[in-house]
Amino acid sequence: MMQKIQRFGGAMITPVLLLAFNGIILALATVFQNPDIVGSIATEGSFWSNIWGVIEQGGWTVFDHMELLFVIGLPISLARKANGRAVMESFVIYMTWNTFLNAILQTWDFGVDLSNADAIGLKAIGGVTTLDTNIIGAIAISSVAIYLHNKFYDTVLPEWLGIFSGSSFVVILGFIVVLPLAFLTAWIWPPIQNVISQLQGALASSGTPGIGIYVFLERILIPTGLHHFIYQPFDLGPAVIPGGTIAYWFEHLSEIANTPGTLRDIFPEGAFNFHNYSKVFAPIGIGGAFIATSKPENRKKTLALVVPTALTAILAGITEPFEFTFLFLAPQLFFVHALLASLMSMIIYALGVSGVIGGGLIKTSTQFLIPMWANHKDAIFIYFIVGLIFSVIYFGIFRWAIERFDIKTPGREIAGKVKMYDKKDYKERKATGGVAVEATSKVRESSNPNAQKASHFLEGLGGSENITDVTNCATRLRVSVADEGQVLEDDFFKGGGAHGIVRNGKAFQVIVGLDVPKVREFFEEIVENENEGYEGEE
Repeated sequence: MMQKIQRFGGAMITPVLLLAFNGIILALATVFQNPDIVGSIATEGSFWSNIWGVIEQGGWTVFDHMELLFVIGLPISLARKANGRAVMESFVIYMTWNTFLNAILQTWDFGVDLSNADAIGLKAIGGVTTLDTNIIGAIAISSVAIYLHNKFYDTVLPEWLGIFSGSSFVVILGFIVVLPLAFLTAWIWPPIQNVISQLQGALASSGTPGIGIYVFLERILIPTGLHHFIYQPFDLGPAVIPGGTIAYWFEHLSEIANTPGTLRDIFPEGAFNFHNYSKVFAPIGIGGAFIATSKPENRKKTLALVVPTALTAILAGITEPFEFTFLFLAPQLFFVHALLASLMSMIIYALGVSGVIGGGLIKTSTQFLIPMWANHKDAIFIYFIVGLIFSVIYFGIFRWAIERFDIKTPGREIAGKVKMYDKKDYKERKATGGVAVEATSKVRESSNPNAQKASHFLEGLGGSENITDVTNCATRLRVSVADEGQVLEDDFFKGGGAHGIVRNGKAFQVIVGLDVPKVREFFEEIVENENEGYEGEE
């Protein structure tokens, strides 16, 4: 069950990844339409202001259609076959559900007035005015569609009903299933919205302790993959504010930037985005500790490994290579990391800072630092001063722990323990039965670095016949195997470019990095081609 939950949580990252670029565009559009920042060129009605107004509207695309992104994005990762068809089925079933809801609410009195599509609790989705169930409804109905697809897509119907097989059969079943679900939603969702509204007030007023608990839970759950269920209802859903903190921030960015007072007083809910705060400053201290504690003869290699990874984390907010390194080697340090991240967030909130600060300096610069510079310089100074102080704290604690407990972080490995595997090792393993020699995908011969990684990781996971399921999240290739005994040691995966590997029974997570979607595509192509080869020879 935990593996399924983790897989589902990882799938939710697919649509979320689209937010980064559009968020930057919205922030830039806000900045470039502000005369206080760029001068009279941005006067309302000027060509400059108008063109950036058009660009801003384009930037709202993913935020305005977030529900559809989840409905479309989840089947890409969770459908076990024919992913493209599953996407189409999911969309049709979701829109059918919304259309049913619209008709039900107009036919019967559920206490909902559809005459004003902009009213609180309502939203126009795909041209249909319906209840605003946010990403909760999108995820629920998409899950129903994915279940129906995985279970009934290959159902064999009588020949005279063949026209209704495949996707048509899945959509027919979805039509039947979502009709009662639409009635159920019309009945129970308005009261649920009232409860959510009350919880929003409670969470928004929870103050500094509430922020600390939230950030700690989000960080500590990263190894399980369940952290998506913590932050997404706040960032994208109605946990503390309708539509989520990110959409609200961009919608009111100019107003917030020009309002005097502390950001905490202006937009206290924004602090529920502070789980991103440590992503810029923790890697500085942790990476410095790795370098400082490495053996002198390994210092250059450690620098070559740590610096690019640290820059990726600082600029883009992708911290998993750091976090999983010390998670594997010293889990207690991960607990310390979660505590420090929580403490950082509590301190800047107590000092009056709030807002959507992004997951790296690139996003933070456009959506926080530049817009807030004119009237909220104090918040920017607090952001950097507190963050850099904690970089020093991270460095001190991690350096002490690494040396005190002799933790084998990068550059401190026992000589000879790390092995780089070559083609000879690969052929020897095939000769001993690790992978069938006969069925080999052409992808294995490709010079593409991601194809080479896919081939290497597949070899380490026991070959194509050992793979039962594949998916990915932002940086990890998630694989289930038939026999975990065939999976090679961690060093093999590191030799192929992985940052590490998480083992949980038959479930494995290879820490690949930002190229994981491309690696997964090559990985699945090899598995599909070679398994077809095996079947043909039987």
